[in-house]
Amino acid sequence: MDESHSETQIEVVVESPKLIINNDTALNLHNNNTNVKTKSSSTKQPILSSILTKFHAGYFRISMSLCSQALLWKILVEPNDDVHSLRQVFRLVPSTAFNFLWSLALFTLVLQSLLYILRCLLHFQMVKTEFLHQVGVNYLFAPWISWLLLLQSSPFVTPNTLYYQVFWWVFVVPIVVLDVKIYGQWLTKGKRFLATVANPTSQLSVIGNLVAARAAAEMGWKETAVCMFSLGIAHYLVVFVTLYQRLSGDNALPAMLRPVFFLFIGAPSVASLAWCSISGKFDIASKMFFFLSLFLFMSLVARPELFRKSMKKFHVTWWAYSFPLSLLALAAIKYAEEVKGGIAHALMVVLSALSVLVCVVLIAVTAVNSNILLPPSSTSSTTRSNTNKTSSISRCDSR
Repeated sequence: MDESHSETQIEVVVESPKLIINNDTALNLHNNNTNVKTKSSSTKQPILSSILTKFHAGYFRISMSLCSQALLWKILVEPNDDVHSLRQVFRLVPSTAFNFLWSLALFTLVLQSLLYILRCLLHFQMVKTEFLHQVGVNYLFAPWISWLLLLQSSPFVTPNTLYYQVFWWVFVVPIVVLDVKIYGQWLTKGKRFLATVANPTSQLSVIGNLVAARAAAEMGWKETAVCMFSLGIAHYLVVFVTLYQRLSGDNALPAMLRPVFFLFIGAPSVASLAWCSISGKFDIASKMFFFLSLFLFMSLVARPELFRKSMKKFHVTWWAYSFPLSLLALAAIKYAEEVKGGIAHALMVVLSALSVLVCVVLIAVTAVNSNILLPPSSTSSTTRSNTNKTSSISRCDSR
């Protein structure tokens, strides 16, 4: 036998497909692929580490929705001067239901906050990547928005107490720090920078300022409330016009991420609530913001095909539907209290019922599909690794 034929050479070629990623899909893929080398060296990764590498700030969509829902229920069941028959329907809900919902929101937010603190300690590079990402940095507002909403809906802490004021400062200071980072970039990095990085999640920074303004107004801090409101609303006008001009429809976002379009409803809704708390009544300015949010809601609902593909498979982005709907329902409640008409109260009941229904459905669907929120088991990883090896060998044989 010749010496040239004594050895068989096998060439294995691994092709890596090119991916075109938009918005927070890139962030999710980075979070999932940062520790590829670690996973390849050890298929049995600790479960906590697997959770932390998969968990990111976008999961705070869940706590934002639950906390806003708790605030909605608190306003619906609290006693007031409105004696309209449609409003009385919500008085039939026992107070224990609200206490349970608030406790669930508190538990979820505390759990997610602890996970993210551990992520900061053990996987700081991933957190840094989120901070530098054009979408991930917007979701860093989400935990502070959730805490502010939970504080406003609390049955134990009232706005005239020292605890409320201390908590307000604790939750607002990070928002202001993020404002300096984000708005400073928009101002100093050139005229086309905002047009490049703007996306629907950019409105979370605006919502954070407006939620803080409403909480300050509830304490009677009018000057502070006006300061936060002006900061939020000035940048909302810039963001809204930028997004309105550059979003081209179906191709603007991947199908999976299209539920974030509902954030268009959230910003004017919370602006309506914030100005109502500042001025002491639901005046013309509050009504203008409410009508804008209602129009945007109707515009999105009239295009169900836009969200059809995103509804084929459950994803955490589905929670983007609930939070803006709750804020719209809250604005509708204030509008009905001011107008005191049958149509206004019917609108309030419809939007409130829709918000509650969407939240309940999302809780049930998330509970059923909780496996997607957890990392895959070591058995699954091993099976997937064996499958990849088999495919490589097959490709080698075919060559």
